[in-house]
Amino acid sequence: MKLTCFEDLECWQQARLLTRIVYQATNNASFKKDLRLSGQIQAAATSAMANIAEGFIRRSDKEFIQFLFIAMSSTAEVQSHLYVALDQGYINQHAFDEIYDQASKTAMLISGLIKYLRSKTTKKTKLAEQTEQTEQTRKTE
Repeated sequence: MKLTCFEDLECWQQARLLTRIVYQATNNASFKKDLRLSGQIQAAATSAMANIAEGFIRRSDKEFIQFLFIAMSSTAEVQSHLYVALDQGYINQHAFDEIYDQASKTAMLISGLIKYLRSKTTKKTKLAEQTEQTEQTRKTE
């Protein structure tokens, strides 16, 4: 199956879900009052989605991988902010677990896509090297 748009990527779909549940949690009255923390966790979740989309549209797998690493880092940032939210009583343990697990799921999917893109790039490189060696051998014969 050929992917034609970033919305087809499962990691983007899961990042979207992560963003949705982060926004639901930050809509809580006490959480909403902490503008800095609510803004940071919302931005981190949104960043995961946006970087997957932006990387997808790039011209090379190498650039896409760079954006995917940023997206994966953003999921870790969400997880870190969750501890502050939990410690401040803005969210309960259930909400913490739900969002934390969604961030982990999203990160695992992103990581899998990175591994796939790297292996694809490695295969291309190996094929190019083999072709170059074959051409050099033919020239010397």
